[in-house]
Amino acid sequence: MSPATDSPETGTDQPAASDRISALRRRIDEIDGQIIALWQERAAASQEVGATRIASGGTRLVLSRERVIMERYREGMGPDGTQVALLILRAGRGPLGGVDAS
Repeated sequence: MSPATDSPETGTDQPAASDRISALRRRIDEIDGQIIALWQERAAASQEVGATRIASGGTRLVLSRERVIMERYREGMGPDGTQVALLILRAGRGPLGGVDAS
């Protein structure tokens, strides 16, 4: 197998392997779409929780809850789970102080 004859889409010149890789990538793309939709749904729900809590005189964040979530992700995904949880939690908070930090 030489780089010159490999399919640029799959990295192989073997038709059966190329077909399998293409099928798997289509499935990955479907899963990515589901993850994105769930991420957005979760962020919206989390932002609503925060808004409801603030409107009732509570705090913007409940750090004990965030620790539970980070631990759940770490247990389910290993060390990288903590980083995933931090990103998810940040998305769910929305802009802090009403200003988008990006």
